Amino acid sequence: MSDPAAPRSAPLPKHSPTQRAAGWAVHTLTASGAILGLLSMLAVIRGDARTALLWLGVALAVDGLDGPMARKLRVRDVIPRVDGAVLDLVVDYLTYVLVPAIFIYWFGLLPAGWGLPGAGFVLLTSLYCFANVDMKTSDNYFVGFPAIWNVVVLYMWLLDSPPLLNAAVVLALGVLTFVPVKFVHPIRVRDGRDVTYASMLVWTGCALGLLLMSPTSPWWLLGPWLAASAWLAYVSLRRTLRGPASPPD
Repeated sequence: MSDPAAPRSAPLPKHSPTQRAAGWAVHTLTASGAILGLLSMLAVIRGDARTALLWLGVALAVDGLDGPMARKLRVRDVIPRVDGAVLDLVVDYLTYVLVPAIFIYWFGLLPAGWGLPGAGFVLLTSLYCFANVDMKTSDNYFVGFPAIWNVVVLYMWLLDSPPLLNAAVVLALGVLTFVPVKFVHPIRVRDGRDVTYASMLVWTGCALGLLLMSPTSPWWLLGPWLAASAWLAYVSLRRTLRGPASPPD
């Protein structure tokens, strides 16, 4: 006989089969990033940098879509036993950090002899980012460099930057992981959202065009791409200089 004084777990709310199916579909979309990461890694091993970056780009797009979908469909309430945030972090570490670190090593983006230490530095510093409970401000800016190494290697490859400069960038961004500078989340930050959205779309379209046309870098793609990059950097710097107080919601 059960103890009548023992606490009883609250019954789970009832949701329709359609709601549960939609919730699982969103989780499946998030999980598909692991497959995309695998495809990118296999492309790296084949020496196909362009395809590897394209798969990372698809994974980035999936990561941009699944969060808004999960919030709109209230997936956390519909499927409470699956932590979508943890699932997202696991997949993100693969596609944002591990595969780009291998990319840096495999394609010799750092000076000779620095590839393995540099890749290890990327892996280790990024762990702090993913474990940091204060990863974001209340107004949804990232605190510290948000381990977007997939984007970093894209810049390195498209701009064909020299290995010594790449090493300096890797070192600086790794250190900035532990510094409370702010980096804009282009989807969730509301401050200047319209311009930021537009910049994100321009950045994405131009990056795809540059990637497909590389090693050619036409000015009509490179110029807007760098301008969109400058806006995102400006928004991040402006928020950093604003100080710890978040703007009103």
